[in-house]
Amino acid sequence: MFTGLIREIGRLRSLTPRGGVLRLDIEAEATARRAGVGDSIAVNGICLTVTGRQGGVFTVEAAAETRRLTTLRNWRGGDRLHLEPALRAGDPLDGHLVQGHVDGIGTVAAVRKAGGSLMLTVSLPADLAVYLTPKGSVAVDGVSLTVDEGPFDRAFTVNLIPHTMAGTTLAGLRPGRDVNLEMDVLVKAARGAGPLRLPGIAPDPHGGGNAPPALTMERLLAKGFGRRRPQ
Repeated sequence: MFTGLIREIGRLRSLTPRGGVLRLDIEAEATARRAGVGDSIAVNGICLTVTGRQGGVFTVEAAAETRRLTTLRNWRGGDRLHLEPALRAGDPLDGHLVQGHVDGIGTVAAVRKAGGSLMLTVSLPADLAVYLTPKGSVAVDGVSLTVDEGPFDRAFTVNLIPHTMAGTTLAGLRPGRDVNLEMDVLVKAARGAGPLRLPGIAPDPHGGGNAPPALTMERLLAKGFGRRRPQ
């Protein structure tokens, strides 16, 4: 689990195909010093596992599916990458809940100045746009941002304040650039949840009505679950 607050900007030293996976060596002094083999690190919003470390360089590996679903397929040696180690017990939970599971790719549609800030507009697929809410959260290349403007059926706009621009690479984005998107996990849970069913019990595939009814919150409350027990 992550927060979307970038701890360091690393530099991609090399990409090496190896046995069906892609090995990435990333130079980042602070992150490498803290990392151990098996740790999770969000790299431009992608949760990857540390497989090695040497000095100020750590190594992660990406499967073909990761390369297919994210902007990683476009990365080149020398690229600057957002890094965030996974939360540890006792760490403050700032930003918002980020899993490091990229939902899809968006494309920068426009960048415009607004006072000392930058307004960044990103277009995205319709199946991701349903998870946008005004003043909700979205992770762009792993950075926790607040959705400021719509329309939300095809794009959204975020406000990059000077602090965010100084601590990330987002100020260098230009129209046409692809970015990793992870939608707000809480919104996904709220809008994607259907009726609950008991484990191992599936609906009657023939619609005969013999399968147990769906387990909903209303049925649980009607049966007395959630009520205070008498002392």
